[in-house]
Amino acid sequence: MSVSKENVIERLKTVNGPDFTGNIVDLGMVSDIFIADSKVFFSITVPAARAQEMEPLRAAAERVVKSIPGVASAMVALTAEKKGGGMEAPVPPRPAAPKPAAPQPAPQRPAPQAPASHSHGKRGVPGIDAIIAVASGKGGVGKSTTAVNLALGLAANGLKVGVLDADIYGPSMPRLLDIHGRPQTVDGKILKPMQNYGLNVMSMGFLVDEETPMIWRGPMVMSALTQMLREVEWGPLDVLVVDMPPGTGDAQLTMAQQVPLAGAVIVSTPQDLALIDARKGLNMFKKVDVPLLGIVENMSYFLAPDTGKRYDIFGHGGARREAERLGVTFLGEVPLEMGIRESSDAGAPVVVSKPDGAEAKIYREIASKVWDRVNEERGAAEASVPSIVFE
Repeated sequence: MSVSKENVIERLKTVNGPDFTGNIVDLGMVSDIFIADSKVFFSITVPAARAQEMEPLRAAAERVVKSIPGVASAMVALTAEKKGGGMEAPVPPRPAAPKPAAPQPAPQRPAPQAPASHSHGKRGVPGIDAIIAVASGKGGVGKSTTAVNLALGLAANGLKVGVLDADIYGPSMPRLLDIHGRPQTVDGKILKPMQNYGLNVMSMGFLVDEETPMIWRGPMVMSALTQMLREVEWGPLDVLVVDMPPGTGDAQLTMAQQVPLAGAVIVSTPQDLALIDARKGLNMFKKVDVPLLGIVENMSYFLAPDTGKRYDIFGHGGARREAERLGVTFLGEVPLEMGIRESSDAGAPVVVSKPDGAEAKIYREIASKVWDRVNEERGAAEASVPSIVFE
């Protein structure tokens, strides 16, 4: 049974707005509704000052939409507009409290509190032993190709591996892993990951057509990312590799602050411009207490196929020097090789299409170093926990 926007709007009209002033549709709080393969996506706009207390409203909207016959799942996000954004008016403020009969002394301003611990509120994902983020400060450095070959390298080394494509606007995994179709659900709510080459995979590219633009605000992206992480039957997995979008935006912060990441791998090319942005990614993960597993120098050099002569097209060794300067593990150099590009475009990454080749060996070695670093960080974390001795 197909689902229409009209069906969704009619059902959303049963959800009361804040303070029971009307329904969320008539109050103008519902964004444009997007439907793809029986999955419904929309956001609810609320005043920034009241965003935290609006979670029950969001949950109610999601619940009524999921109850519509034919709806496989719903992704609903709160969009909080700041004052002056032009969208505060639809939701009336709470009635003002009556003024006291006698003047009251001005309340004392509370002393500033220390910021919450970065680890506070993080909870793991059932069935996943470790989560690794693969990130870059900028686009165009081969991060997704590195992420998928790293995942395949970990699998080749005997681990059970999954891949989460966290780039909502530009998902790459469907093409890189030659996966087509839509994911099935376990019980109408939990998605089954797609599979190929022994990997469990989830991507927004499986939920919408390849040419469909995702014109979403930040909260909508965060809601979709959270659901793809926590409402998928991932496990059991030894490790989930998360292909992060480029930059240091909302997706990176959401992942770093809400999920106990085992660590982050930074991908950069040797050139100074890429390294400047790579430093931003490194510093962001440091600030949110995510272990840095190391740096990969991608497109490190080029070997001419006819002569075998080496060319350092983007310079060479910049990522290694940066890793040494920061005291971070240098994971390895990946050459600028036409076979890596061709196999990626064909949906058969080099680790599986040419497992005995030199490039596949490089990725497997990087995967081994990454897993060694994960275990080192685990050991360090366990060693830092004080033991209680009963005498």
